[in-house]
Amino acid sequence: MKTYKSKFGFKIILFLTVLFGGVTMFMYYQNEPTEAIVSFGGISLIVYALSLYLNVSTNYTITEEGVLKVKCGFLYNKNFDISAIKSVAKTNSMMSSPAPSMDRIELTFGKFDVLIISPNDQNAFVKELKKVNPQIENKLIN
Repeated sequence: MKTYKSKFGFKIILFLTVLFGGVTMFMYYQNEPTEAIVSFGGISLIVYALSLYLNVSTNYTITEEGVLKVKCGFLYNKNFDISAIKSVAKTNSMMSSPAPSMDRIELTFGKFDVLIISPNDQNAFVKELKKVNPQIENKLIN
């Protein structure tokens, strides 16, 4: 069994920091009531903490039984049959997925099923997948 951590989503965390900080500063300079600023700040802090938690708790495990276990905090915990994977390719998709980083890969299953993930070491991850299923088409190689 081999576990791969997800890449840390610096771009997403930076975006949230700028967004929440900017709105809070705008509210402050617009002389919004203190209660409104504190309420928004509290909600922002919860969303920010959840994003950080999902960044550090997302991992992908390849088992000896040929199963890919994808865990993203308490929100997402699914198993996938590695023998059903057809191909692996880079993607820029912004689709919601268990991939905190924007440096993502797309696993294609069957005819239309897709799983988007962001393992820290993509090449080693694909090599490990190919040990289980040598039929996977690796489109990461340029």
